[in-house]
Amino acid sequence: MLFKYQGFDSNGKKLKSKIEALNLNEAKSKLKAKNILYTSLEEEDFNFSKISFKRKRTLSLSSLSYLSRDLSIYLNSGISLISAINLLKQRYKDDKVLNSFFESISTYLDEGKNFYVALDSQTVVNLPEFYKQSIKISENGGLLESVLLELSTFLKEQDRIKKQVTSALAYPLFILFISFFMVGFMLSFIVPKITDIFTQIDQELPDSTKIVIALGDFFSNNYMYIIAVVFTLILTFLFLMKRSKTFKYAFDKFVLKLPFFSTMIEQGELARFSYMNSILIKSGVPIVQGINLSANILKNSVIKRVFVEASKSVVEGKKLSVLLSTNKIYKIDEAFIHSIAIGEDTSKLSEILSNLATLYNEANKDKTDIFLALLEPIFMLFVGVTIGFIVISMLLPIFSMNLS
Repeated sequence: MLFKYQGFDSNGKKLKSKIEALNLNEAKSKLKAKNILYTSLEEEDFNFSKISFKRKRTLSLSSLSYLSRDLSIYLNSGISLISAINLLKQRYKDDKVLNSFFESISTYLDEGKNFYVALDSQTVVNLPEFYKQSIKISENGGLLESVLLELSTFLKEQDRIKKQVTSALAYPLFILFISFFMVGFMLSFIVPKITDIFTQIDQELPDSTKIVIALGDFFSNNYMYIIAVVFTLILTFLFLMKRSKTFKYAFDKFVLKLPFFSTMIEQGELARFSYMNSILIKSGVPIVQGINLSANILKNSVIKRVFVEASKSVVEGKKLSVLLSTNKIYKIDEAFIHSIAIGEDTSKLSEILSNLATLYNEANKDKTDIFLALLEPIFMLFVGVTIGFIVISMLLPIFSMNLS
């Protein structure tokens, strides 16, 4: 529970903030332990206009990356963890979510809890499990500063890739949307008006004109239903992808069978797995736990299942490379398996995984650039051919009349 309070600190400075506690008495005890003289203390009122604050917020990749980087810099400069958290709390005092997040972390640290427990116990921000586990292991091994910096680099790279694809897709998708709108508008409103001219002429119409007229009649009579069906299908698809593991697995399996796209998806997933696993191994995370945590950040459920199933047998002493090469779920890239085998034999798995992540990221970036470069002219060609077909089909009967 979050409690908001006003009061004064030990230096007489006026305070207005929030504190996390199980009940009112615990909140009072925590304020007293922090030498804060409160003038008002009450549970935060979550009305309907603020109902979204009641659930954990998910930080963007870039925000989590910057926070990790800043915290790493503070710790490397010799500042204690609690002081670093308080500095971040002051920096983000105008951001209600982050300020409450750091206030909650600060409270748990003041109580003597370690950083991992504080992150796991707070109820303000929803953090990825691999992030918290990396903090847990690195904190115990005295590698918190370096691991935070590695996590920052990883999250920043993931955010860069996401933004690159999003920005590159924006224009082609805009063209596709406009093209569908134009075709729908022509079939629904323009074609029916031209059709009235043809009904007054006792003349056999070309097949292409009949097709366009039939489509025009269908769209003009049912365009509201068509829009409703399209939106329903999109929402149903998104719902099933989020809620149904069976549907998502089937869809992911189908996508991995598509030429070109399967390679892009596989390389992206292997790059993400390799980089994350490399960080975890450097942090001292056991290989089995590292595989599971790295698999949990993968988006494709089929490839994720390959690594999760492999981790179950790694516990028994089997090599990851052997398990990947013999798995029956999905055939992983042979170059990746051979590299893993070399890493296992030379005890340099972390370094090889880091190199694999770089290689796959570069290869995937090249393929993505090629795909996006081809996407725009393909959409333009689609628009031109479709509209051209409609225009020519409607002009053919007019030309025929002039010739006769």
